[in-house]
Amino acid sequence: MPRIRTGLADKLGLRYPIVCAPMFIISNKEMIVAAAEAGILGTMPSLNLRTREEFRAALEWIRSKTDKPFGINLTIKLTDPERLASDLETCIDLKVPVIITSYGNPSEIARRAHDQGMTVFHDVIHLKHALKAQESGADAIIGVTAGAGGHAGTTSPFVLVPYLRENLRVPVIAAGCIATGKQMAASLALGAELVYMGTRFIASTECGADQAYKEAVVNGSPEDIVYTDAVSGVHANFLRDTVPGLATESREAAQKAVQSGGAKKWKEIWSAGQGIALAKDIKPVGAIVEDIVREYVDAVRGLPALEP
Repeated sequence: MPRIRTGLADKLGLRYPIVCAPMFIISNKEMIVAAAEAGILGTMPSLNLRTREEFRAALEWIRSKTDKPFGINLTIKLTDPERLASDLETCIDLKVPVIITSYGNPSEIARRAHDQGMTVFHDVIHLKHALKAQESGADAIIGVTAGAGGHAGTTSPFVLVPYLRENLRVPVIAAGCIATGKQMAASLALGAELVYMGTRFIASTECGADQAYKEAVVNGSPEDIVYTDAVSGVHANFLRDTVPGLATESREAAQKAVQSGGAKKWKEIWSAGQGIALAKDIKPVGAIVEDIVREYVDAVRGLPALEP
């Protein structure tokens, strides 16, 4: 497969400008290694490991399996301060190449990371927050657009990605509804230097999601996705039928069911984006990457020819 080069991909040492995005609970060390060996950036939230000791052990395992770049997501305001400080120290000790910050001001993390030559991404849904993150030291901004899995914005990628690109000094990473090489080509054409893909990689053999979750992704449609604040108080995209009370009742009933523990645990409320429409099968991460790259090449070669 041909290498696909962008400035940020080259800086990080990636063969392809793709991030296997960090997903709560279901991203794991096996996905990171598979992604790294496939030439893309594998990532996971540090909180997917229940204790700081388990987190360190996971990073040591990753380091023993690959010498390729990978990333860790630190959720600033959602993490106990002591745990956050410990996880950052562990990332520094084990020389994690990329830190992805979210839910808070990344300035202190960026300062510490830059002292060690690490790269910092920060995710946003608005230009206002992107500008703040840029001034706080983020090396690249993830623009999370409408239809993305998990906490997402409401702005179309056709607007948010070029809008951020025009107004920022740092590179932009496109996130939201990217499941194929065609969409990667479109994202790079809009000015992105990497694409952030989560939902497509739920349907990977390495992913820690339940088999039923993976099958729901490959058999689902955009109409199965609901954008609601009933789960966490912040609007996010989920598979409608997994949110207690929401499939047949009101948002208020759903919120009450979730907050009271309801009939389901948090791990059974499944996040996904509208990209499920284009996720057709469950296969290894490396095979998914090969599909995306082949689709990208076909898309670029299939564009209408220019005439003099």
